[in-house]
Amino acid sequence: MESITITHTQPDDLGFYGNFGGAFVPELLRPNIEELSSAYAKCNQDSSFQDSFVQLLKDYVGRPTSLYFSQKLSSKYGCSVFLKREDLNHTGAHKINNALGQILLAKRMGKTHIVAETGAGQHGVATATACALMDMKCIVFMGEKDIQRQAPNVQRMQFLGAEVVPATSGSKTLKDATNEAIRYWINHPQAYYLIGSVVGPHPYPMIVADFQSIISAEIKLQLKEKTGYELPTKIVACVGGGSNAAGAFYHFYSKDQVELIAVEASGKGIDSGASAATSALGSPGVLHGSMTLLMQDHHGQVIEPHSISAGLDYPGIGPLHAHSISTGRTKAVYVSDNEALMAAKELTLLEGIIPALESAHALAALDKMTLTNEDVVVVNLSGRGDKDIETYTQLI
Repeated sequence: MESITITHTQPDDLGFYGNFGGAFVPELLRPNIEELSSAYAKCNQDSSFQDSFVQLLKDYVGRPTSLYFSQKLSSKYGCSVFLKREDLNHTGAHKINNALGQILLAKRMGKTHIVAETGAGQHGVATATACALMDMKCIVFMGEKDIQRQAPNVQRMQFLGAEVVPATSGSKTLKDATNEAIRYWINHPQAYYLIGSVVGPHPYPMIVADFQSIISAEIKLQLKEKTGYELPTKIVACVGGGSNAAGAFYHFYSKDQVELIAVEASGKGIDSGASAATSALGSPGVLHGSMTLLMQDHHGQVIEPHSISAGLDYPGIGPLHAHSISTGRTKAVYVSDNEALMAAKELTLLEGIIPALESAHALAALDKMTLTNEDVVVVNLSGRGDKDIETYTQLI
């Protein structure tokens, strides 16, 4: 990880990115948070920790992932379109980058086991994989609804030795799985809570963004090799909580000439009452330990989101993204269920690449842009679509 200080990537001492962030936790969790902050500060300056992380990314994950020039998408849109192939990582998504970084941290802290939450299941699979590698017990909370619609990932987690615990309250999706994981952490301080996105109380958003920043670091190097320039004109990534987008945007926040485009799930339509377009529908509030933008009613109660994609079915966004969107540094674009499905089908038939439904939202955003032949667009293909194949069969 490269240690840098840039607006939008490094929070203040209280964990705030502008008006968003912080650590709004019960007193029972305060010691856990302080312990984590201290441990991460030490590991971030420890060359042996960094070397171990980088070695795992290379030899175990298979990094660097390729930056693939899509001739067919480029011809369609009249510009240069590159796909950052995070789907080629071990376990099939970007989530493994963060999971390995945090489990190394947990081992340094002497934690006895890992607890995590998951929506689409990719973070759960990555965590279960890292736990198997590091000989640690793994408990994954997953919404009952997500367990049903992401069955292949549930089976993978269980085969890797993880205990998958259904969250049966509320909408039975990612929000509720996170609630259950936090409750467990309160009662089991000897466990390490391995958050999968740039959400939660400080220092988690910062930690996850740091571990995922390898994505944008590679993009700069690879783009220079292919084009002679390290800066694209646009970077596109889907945002639920926002870990893949944080990683893809990280080293470009300070480069104003690079347009950052965060793609949220509009579900059945922003005004349909069945959407997950937080930046359009949300307002400031506290969710899962941080001040951020979230979908809530006038009583401050969370409005249940909807997306065909389990990984984007979250009523908030990470505080880093809330700040970046609210300041105008990042542009938010909204993609519906049907638009994402069509984009997934198109990439599959054009390039022989089956994207995750989350990534398909980012691909669909290309249709909403004004592009010229001078544009160099990088789309972060955050994961592969094996887990979504049952949903995709309706397109056959």
